[in-house]
Amino acid sequence: MTDINKVIDDMPADVYQRLLSAVELGKWDDGTVLTQEQRASTQQVVMLYQARKLKQTDHFTINSEGSVNELTKSELKKQFKGESIAEFQEKEL
Repeated sequence: MTDINKVIDDMPADVYQRLLSAVELGKWDDGTVLTQEQRASTQQVVMLYQARKLKQTDHFTINSEGSVNELTKSELKKQFKGESIAEFQEKEL
């Protein structure tokens, strides 16, 4: 059995981008439509990759703890103004 954590750790960024595109569009690069099962499993892989490899702070993205980032209204305003959420959070501490 393949260890999903090893698969995620070894996954190149371009593969992640293709999987993300497939989930967003509902079809593979060649135009083949994803089945519901393929879409669900591909979405899980994308979320695992985001949680393990990307340092995301955007609203409704997966953070390194595997939780969904839910920003407050003031944090979203700061983000839309181009300010870093990390900077904003440091100011509040």
